[in-house]
Amino acid sequence: MTHPIRFAAVATLVVASLAGCASAPEHDLIIRNGTIIDGSGAPSFVGDLAIDGDRIAAVGHLGNARGVTEVDAAGLAIAPGFVNMLSWAGDALIEDGRSQGDIRQGVTLEVFGEGTSGGPLTDQMKNLEVTSQGDIMFDVEWTTLGEYLEHLETKGISPNVASFVGATTLRVHEIGYEDRPPTDDELDRMRALVRQAMEEGAVGIGSSLIYAPAFYAQTDELIELSKVAAEYDGLYISHMRSEGNALLESVDELLTISRESGIRAEIYHLKAGGQSNWDKLDAVIERVEAARAEGLQITANMYNYTAGSTGLDAGMPPWVQEGGYDDWAERLGDPAIRDRVRQEMTTPTNAWENLLLAAGAEGTLLVGFKNPALRGYIGQTLAAVAEARGTSVADTAMDLVIEDGSRVQVVYFLMSEENVARQIALPWVSFCSDAGSYATEGVFLNTSTHPRAYGNFARLLGRYVRDERVIPLEEAVRKLTSLPATNLRIRDRGQLAPGFFADVVAFDPATIQDRATYEEPHQYAVGMVHVWVNGTPVLQDGDHTGATPGRALRGPGWTGWAETSAEATEGGR
Repeated sequence: MTHPIRFAAVATLVVASLAGCASAPEHDLIIRNGTIIDGSGAPSFVGDLAIDGDRIAAVGHLGNARGVTEVDAAGLAIAPGFVNMLSWAGDALIEDGRSQGDIRQGVTLEVFGEGTSGGPLTDQMKNLEVTSQGDIMFDVEWTTLGEYLEHLETKGISPNVASFVGATTLRVHEIGYEDRPPTDDELDRMRALVRQAMEEGAVGIGSSLIYAPAFYAQTDELIELSKVAAEYDGLYISHMRSEGNALLESVDELLTISRESGIRAEIYHLKAGGQSNWDKLDAVIERVEAARAEGLQITANMYNYTAGSTGLDAGMPPWVQEGGYDDWAERLGDPAIRDRVRQEMTTPTNAWENLLLAAGAEGTLLVGFKNPALRGYIGQTLAAVAEARGTSVADTAMDLVIEDGSRVQVVYFLMSEENVARQIALPWVSFCSDAGSYATEGVFLNTSTHPRAYGNFARLLGRYVRDERVIPLEEAVRKLTSLPATNLRIRDRGQLAPGFFADVVAFDPATIQDRATYEEPHQYAVGMVHVWVNGTPVLQDGDHTGATPGRALRGPGWTGWAETSAEATEGGR
């Protein structure tokens, strides 16, 4: 560590000081001499920050003020806690509430709901959740989305959590895994479920349209659901129907949903996937900025890598996956169906998103298996495994799905480094990991993952801000904090300002860096020194304290807002 850090309780010294200066104010905590980056995008300055309870009490030059605890943050940047706009940390938090991988990068809010969400669930959906579990096993003790968030908070978690209600979850709740539009009655019930979720605190509605059964939803269905979320000032957020061959048409669909439903909209993990599509980014930016000029509230988020990660299902046509995993695997065992799937997997098309074809077998890295017998393939490309097995790439992919009892998690290399840097510089783009938050121990080591799970936010601040100077540090912090908090309509978060909740991070701009690689992803980032969540120290001198002060944060439609003011909300929700 290049800067000496003092983190010490000084109650005795405070008493002595106050004896000589009875009028000096006292705070629970004062962070002194740090470089204050308040999240607004304003220039930084060297100053102090005081915390009382779970709120920020003062920001500036605090002079003779004293704290029960004081931290000398000279040489460190002091910023609001970071927002992970697309997190898959839910199961990991049930296993280990510390959220080590993200807390060590300064993430204090994990946002769930890309297509699927923790609720609403039917009994059948609960049973399927339990039977499909792998290394992390738990009972599903909740039904609604609000109950799920309360379950995490009650269990004890280090970061705050929030969630969209998943459009896929709504569809499965009422329609199952069938490829058909909802009936009028089913659509009415789906609307009612959106209303319930928004009133329980959902921040909006999330879709993931390349995957079955989400793929089966037509634009008009999404518009109708979004109209309900819009009544509560929710956000429609989407993994669009295509990020490759039909990228521009998919952006148009998102804009249509926004325009016709009156909802604000965001693009999940913005990208132009596949080398033949890299030059489409210009047109995407033009479309979004024209829509913003028109008055639509359109934003996006991204992760800071040239590879994404999902399953081998993203390399197979959606029709073969109708009915869920069991029906999918059974069809893949039928020789006639395999012939058709094999042909479609290897034929370019705009009708569905084929990430395997976009990345190529050499650009498809196997990282996650449910079946321990297949884990020897972790870290190998699909091309290498196909060669070793003596089967075609398509047949190898189909066989692995059958043998693993899952979609098989892979990393697809899809994007250009130039486009990643261009997107980082866009003022309306925030950041996400699109991954879980893991620890370098226990069940998490049974499989591999994408390095973004451990390094996405530190990579932004280290590589793209400090080393390559793509954007200034103040702008990066704005895009990590106040921008996403505003888009989510989360109250009193995302800035260092008196009265805001004390989600605060202190990091060394000279040393913050990701360490995770594709070959060795289970490595913590470095350079994050302190993290406070709701005023409680969670990371102290680079070590996790074990504290779990995280809360379930609520969106603008939460009925609890009618019962209490933002300033007096019990627990700060």
